[in-house]
Amino acid sequence: MTLDELIGEFDRGLRSMTGISRMSRPMPVPEAAMDHVEAELSPAERAHAAGLMRVNHVGEVCAQALYQAQKLATRSPSLKEAFDRAAREEEDHLAWTSRRLQALDARPSVLNPLWYAGALAIGLAAGRFGDRVSLGFMAETERQVEKHLDSHLSELPAADIESRAVVEQMRDDEAAHGKAATDAGGVELPFPARALMRAASKVMTRTAYYL
Repeated sequence: MTLDELIGEFDRGLRSMTGISRMSRPMPVPEAAMDHVEAELSPAERAHAAGLMRVNHVGEVCAQALYQAQKLATRSPSLKEAFDRAAREEEDHLAWTSRRLQALDARPSVLNPLWYAGALAIGLAAGRFGDRVSLGFMAETERQVEKHLDSHLSELPAADIESRAVVEQMRDDEAAHGKAATDAGGVELPFPARALMRAASKVMTRTAYYL
């Protein structure tokens, strides 16, 4: 990897942790956006929506670290490009969730540097087992994230259609990323690995909801 590439990866990581993210796609908008005025949420609804979107924002911080690590671990130029393309789409998610947090008068997780460092280490470890395992890890991650986003759609306040539009588009993108990883040769991870990933995700989501 060249010096310019290393600087670019460092810049991406720093932006991920500090919440300064660039969008290549505009914010998803509700279908009724033309006539819609953002609903006034109750304090409890606003706090719950903010907690859920903070969790989603942390997930996107972790996604940046995972894709960055897997890109560094592989020697395949085509996979490097695929991981980079997915990371750019995930960066849209990072920017979208950041904007929703601002709109809800909420802050990102104070533990973002910790989440990022942990995800980077996990991604590098997965990459050590070869491209097929790395792709399998990516596919399983995206499947679990897709289910997680489905649960958030059932929990978000009905009136918060702005957050729902963001989460729906994120879910569609995650499903596409997971399918792409499987189609590229990703292997199914053994049950203990999948269970460990779910357990780690629960710890992260429960903590990030508040912190």
